[in-house]
Amino acid sequence: MFGGVGFLLRGNMCVAIWQNLLVARVGLAAYASSLSQPFVREFDVTGRPMKGWVAVEPDGVDADRDLEAWIQQAVDFVGTLPAK
Repeated sequence: MFGGVGFLLRGNMCVAIWQNLLVARVGLAAYASSLSQPFVREFDVTGRPMKGWVAVEPDGVDADRDLEAWIQQAVDFVGTLPAK
């Protein structure tokens, strides 16, 4: 889809690695609050940001607990989506 490694949950993209970033699908409800976190920015590979998706820089997932928290947030959101 965007030249990275992605992980699906029930057929829906959940998290990915793109370049040196963790990409997490957090959904629209958590989008603004996620963007306010340190080391987080919009996920944009085409000049048009993907709403509901965030890119987390390496410093934002430096500790295992930080990586786990982002993955869990994405799993929680994607788990609400219908299976494909």
